[in-house]
Amino acid sequence: MKFLITGGAGFIGSHLTDALLERGDSVVIVDNLETGSAKNLAGVIDHPNLEFVTGSILDAELMDSLVGRVDHVLHLAAALGVFNIVNKPLESLVTNIRGTEVVLEAVAKHKKPMLLTSTSEIYGKNSSGPLNEESDRIVGSPLKSRWSYSEAKAIDESFAYFSAQEHGFPIRIVRLFNTVGPRQVGHYGMVVPRFVAAALAGEPLMVYGTGAQSRCFCHVADAVAGILNVIDSEAAIGEVFNVGNNKEMTIAQLAQAVIHETGSTSKIEYMEYEKAYGKGFEDMERRVPDISKMERVLAWTPKRSLAEIIGDIATEMGKGA
Repeated sequence: MKFLITGGAGFIGSHLTDALLERGDSVVIVDNLETGSAKNLAGVIDHPNLEFVTGSILDAELMDSLVGRVDHVLHLAAALGVFNIVNKPLESLVTNIRGTEVVLEAVAKHKKPMLLTSTSEIYGKNSSGPLNEESDRIVGSPLKSRWSYSEAKAIDESFAYFSAQEHGFPIRIVRLFNTVGPRQVGHYGMVVPRFVAAALAGEPLMVYGTGAQSRCFCHVADAVAGILNVIDSEAAIGEVFNVGNNKEMTIAQLAQAVIHETGSTSKIEYMEYEKAYGKGFEDMERRVPDISKMERVLAWTPKRSLAEIIGDIATEMGKGA
């Protein structure tokens, strides 16, 4: 099959590109390279089944042309990262809402199957036990930029779901929970690569808030395997799936694990949220996925440990030093 990947030069998109090419598919990538990087595609850029297009998902003419000549659309392009969202809220909203609308218009016109990559952020401040696909959304004020990403991705899901119903094309949705691994960068607020870079440099690992907030981290290779299961399954059409690891840990424990796995002499320091992100910043205390639907319907479970995640990121950063 020929796949169009929006945001294919990004962290997850580039790994998905690798996986599709490896199994014999063809891939067309469109990326404006604002958060993605051509370096992420260095290993496959000359592959005969890969076409790279520098462009924006906001370009309706371009998207119509690209969607019209592929078999399946994988929509990953988005403004992402806490720092990015907080510092550029309007730009992020336009990219995440209008961009998805443009892609959907082309998909609806050409009746192509589409995968929408959504996010655990849509659950907002819901810190209850493992969150399943039907869990309620709890978000803060719409005037707080922190929640604009959550709002935008929830709108994206509704756009995609109801557009598929009205126009008759297959839609699949995945909500990714804290996907991490090689090629991810820390300067948009991603905590694991930020911690690993600090540990390798012998610098303090800066924990924002108390460090008691908990997350679950999924290796990008596991997430990509889950995405492939979704796009290959007829049973996944019209469904939404949580894709993540359900092994919970606090951010303070993560910092300790990074120091241990890298053999670093770094110390852990703490910074108030407001100093890191600005006044009025809000966060969720706990975010754990219920992945039983992925296990039951698609026989998928994550396989890689946190130690492997840290090791893979540290190895890549060491090569780049």
